Amino acid sequence: MSNLKDIPVVEQAARPRSGEKYLTHQGFTAIRDGIKARGPVAKAGLTGKPPWLRVRAPAGTGFQSVHSIVREHRLATVCEEAKCPNIGECWNAGTATIMLMGAVCTRACRFCSVDTGNPHGWLDPEEPQNAARTVELMKLKYVVLTSVDRDDLPDGGAAHYAACIRAIKQRNPQTAVEALTPDFQGVRADVETVVDSGVEVFAQNIETVRRLTHPVRDARAGYEQTLRVLEHAKRHKPSVLTKSSLMLGLGETVEEIEQTLDDLRAAGVDIVTLGQYLRPTVNHLPVQRFVTPEEFDSYRERALARGFLECVSGPLVRSSYRAEQAVNRNNAGLDNRRPASRETEARRQADSK
Repeated sequence: MSNLKDIPVVEQAARPRSGEKYLTHQGFTAIRDGIKARGPVAKAGLTGKPPWLRVRAPAGTGFQSVHSIVREHRLATVCEEAKCPNIGECWNAGTATIMLMGAVCTRACRFCSVDTGNPHGWLDPEEPQNAARTVELMKLKYVVLTSVDRDDLPDGGAAHYAACIRAIKQRNPQTAVEALTPDFQGVRADVETVVDSGVEVFAQNIETVRRLTHPVRDARAGYEQTLRVLEHAKRHKPSVLTKSSLMLGLGETVEEIEQTLDDLRAAGVDIVTLGQYLRPTVNHLPVQRFVTPEEFDSYRERALARGFLECVSGPLVRSSYRAEQAVNRNNAGLDNRRPASRETEARRQADSK
């Protein structure tokens, strides 16, 4: 083990611990789970999980099949990198959210467990075709593409992102594509590059309310910047649906949630998702409150009353969760009156019939 600026650096073959620097296969350093360990762990916040947040450990033939396809084509998924609690349900249903441009982000948001580093311009030139082939093998009719932030690239990776979308469309012309993108530092031309590539849905997550944007999000991200990106995407191509997502449980108030919904709607956003923030590691922000299923139902009604086409709202909802059902006006089939474990089991049994 060596040291870099007094931070231990380990070879990737030895699985680094959370918050530890390591050397990637591409030859640059990154921080496991995105946030360095800094002194004593914060004791504030809630521990444990209420019953509605408990899910089964991922397993099953569908899960293994998706895992094999993703590994074979050297693709990253936000399902794994962001420690999504729905990975078992989604992968057993044959769906996954593909994360483009690698698994190392140039930003370090304090809610996110994606690794952080500077890829120094590295991109996989085979990724567009690998992504297209994966969509074909999984027989997807709807695919969500997301990516790390790539502030090391002149266009934030917009051209590569668009190339992946075009490759998917060329090989799978009937597949609808949702692009959950970086903010491209607010550069409108880069936003247009992705919007013009053939997507049906363009998404950029606002993540939290204005007051909590910093320190929740990296300093290079911004509440107004996200709103401007979404507004420009809608204005540039009105036929494309726009979408954003909000985490709850970080200390926001009801009034702040409602103001964020108003701001998103004023920016022309069509679809919004609301879910519970869960602390991915002890180095990340603590949970301040577990929002009840009944509250999520209430927030959904408030969003719909503001004119959103749909608001998918529930404790385990993430921005890409059941994305293909987001315009069905039925909360993507979720029933918040039932514990999440029963909801997941019922869906698994239905899918196996």
